[in-house]
Amino acid sequence: MTYRAQIPYGAYWSTPFARWQGSLANLNSVELAAHVTKRELEQRSIGADSFDYGVLGMTVPQHHSFYGLPWLMGMIGGADVGGPTINQACATGTRTLLAAAQEIESGLAESALVVTCDRTSNGPHIYYPNAKAPGGTGAAEDWVWDNFSCDPLGGHAMIDTAENIAGKHQIETERQHALVLRRQAQYQDALADDHAFQKRYMTLPFEVPAPNYRKTATAMEGDEGVTQSTEDGLAKLKPVRPDGSVTFGGQTYPADGSAAIIVTTPERARELSLDDGIEVEILGFGLARAELAFMPEATIPAARQALDQAAIGIAETDAIKLHNPFAVNDIVFAKETGATLDGMNNYGCPLIWGHPQGPTALRAIIELIEELALRGGGYGLFAGCAAGDTAMSAVLRVGDR
Repeated sequence: MTYRAQIPYGAYWSTPFARWQGSLANLNSVELAAHVTKRELEQRSIGADSFDYGVLGMTVPQHHSFYGLPWLMGMIGGADVGGPTINQACATGTRTLLAAAQEIESGLAESALVVTCDRTSNGPHIYYPNAKAPGGTGAAEDWVWDNFSCDPLGGHAMIDTAENIAGKHQIETERQHALVLRRQAQYQDALADDHAFQKRYMTLPFEVPAPNYRKTATAMEGDEGVTQSTEDGLAKLKPVRPDGSVTFGGQTYPADGSAAIIVTTPERARELSLDDGIEVEILGFGLARAELAFMPEATIPAARQALDQAAIGIAETDAIKLHNPFAVNDIVFAKETGATLDGMNNYGCPLIWGHPQGPTALRAIIELIEELALRGGGYGLFAGCAAGDTAMSAVLRVGDR
């Protein structure tokens, strides 16, 4: 099918991502997202009063984030705009895009602003009181680290889902490391010619504000904390699990950042587009859940569902982006779908530029649009797994209007 909602070409942006405890570690992620959104809208001469709906996607609570989307819209000057705050773990970016598309499709809104943000650095330490427990002692949780380390349904860590896939599909360490080196080479293409590809959607250098937002604290030339691995360096790494195959080099890392995208009617999309000759259509979405503790496999049925809704096959896609917290994600996806392993995730992916959860998928979708634009158009597929062995997927088409 073709959704009525469209994405105006160029009406999206992302901050660089910073490895946790980096340059963005002490900024409230919602306040930073509002600061960046306001600036990016001004650069595009789009007023906050252009929107009648908004969606905020985030997974790590911040001070005052109870007020969610209305707070963010108020900070950018859209005091009349309401909407939900959504958390679907690492699938949050795709879910927020679907929420906006559904609002346009239903006729309840004409123009939606989708903003995603997260700060895994300095995540909240939460205490849950229980006056009736022995000694009146409650339960405590490190929101970020404890949830990486334990799925409450199975008691396993995220890395155990990757090990389960590696064992089931016989994906050895050396193959994972070879994939990492390929993904790093693709990321270098995005840095060529002074970050030419990334500057299509990212303002660089990125001025990092001080916590009071009255001055600039520092500047980021691009993504911060990206590791440039070598074959010899990876070969020296031992698996994280004693009898496993996944090393620290074969997985992503927590990060901080923000990404946003505008979703609107075809008529309004033409007005807001940086090139009104380019049309970005939304064709399909997919949601799936894999067997307990086999999270990376969930992308496969999710992608098939989105492709079915778009009425195309995997062979008809011109570009594929995959959220890959582990190298095994890409390998098993290609094995099971027939996608070309070397050809997906051009210009970068979460395995290389980090994993701030909420905005991860949205940045990948933005890069997918730009890759298709550079190719002269075509079909694009995004798929990404999320906590709870789930995944979401989206299919887009970029072409001449």
